[in-house]
Amino acid sequence: MTRDRAAGISSPSATVDVGDVTTRYLLYGLLPSWFVPGVADWVMHRRTRIEETAGTKESLIHSLMMAEVGLPIALTLRYEVNPLLLSVQLGGAAVHEATALWDVRTAVKSDREVKPIEQHIHSFLESLPFAALASLMCLHSDQVRSLLRGGEGDPDAWRLVPRRRPLSRGYLTGIAAAIGTCVLLPYGEELLRCVRAGRRNRKRAGDEANWHAADWNTADRHAVKGH
Repeated sequence: MTRDRAAGISSPSATVDVGDVTTRYLLYGLLPSWFVPGVADWVMHRRTRIEETAGTKESLIHSLMMAEVGLPIALTLRYEVNPLLLSVQLGGAAVHEATALWDVRTAVKSDREVKPIEQHIHSFLESLPFAALASLMCLHSDQVRSLLRGGEGDPDAWRLVPRRRPLSRGYLTGIAAAIGTCVLLPYGEELLRCVRAGRRNRKRAGDEANWHAADWNTADRHAVKGH
């Protein structure tokens, strides 16, 4: 479908640049909205006391998933979409999905209750990467074709190429601030809370073991004196 036909379908009385609209949707709609279910998921972890149940292991899995999504996003904000970047995006989405299954399995096997509302939040966190990737592939269908051909004939296919039209510093600063506020800060706090709780639990277990050992030693001494 040509751009003119697409514009006619969406708004017969106005000329619409579908590519420009889709890009604005990705930058100012989908990406910022991603932070909402992320914060909501952190709230659910806190309410179900992750530090006393699944603990540090699940929190580290959350950090891994954020890295799997964060790296492709960071590269896409700074570099042109080409076969290399598409490969990173597709690989990140696939690995993120596999890690998400590992995350849920870890939580379910622990004492932490994964409530229906948290499962619903997960559905957003899993579907948004695919929505973003699908939109990007529609925007850059020529690069998808190039990827399917192995980048043949394109000298820039397998290297990072800086954006010809860089995003504004204001936008990048705003996204960085949002990531710090809605991702790094809450999930860093979660990991720290889990590590501290793990130390407390290990110390408590050690103290109890020492107490039991001392109790057994006292009992043995009394037994020897009795004989």
